[in-house]
Amino acid sequence: MKYLLIIALALALLWWWRTMGRKASGRGPAQKAGREAPVQPPDDMVACRHCGLHLPRTEALTGQQGLYCTQAHQNAQEGS
Repeated sequence: MKYLLIIALALALLWWWRTMGRKASGRGPAQKAGREAPVQPPDDMVACRHCGLHLPRTEALTGQQGLYCTQAHQNAQEGS
């Protein structure tokens, strides 16, 4: 019985120590949310003129007739 009391006391002390450590360092739940990197807005999705694959506009190749996913598709469509 005394071992259960010692274990319960040790767990209570551990919980108290961790709670006081968070308060002292300012690492509460509200602080954790503020440290996350800001979310970037999503890129516009465009379709490749040759195959129809959807990809972000920032990764698409711009040709004379539209946007392409690869240089090979641009060459095939535009005949370059």
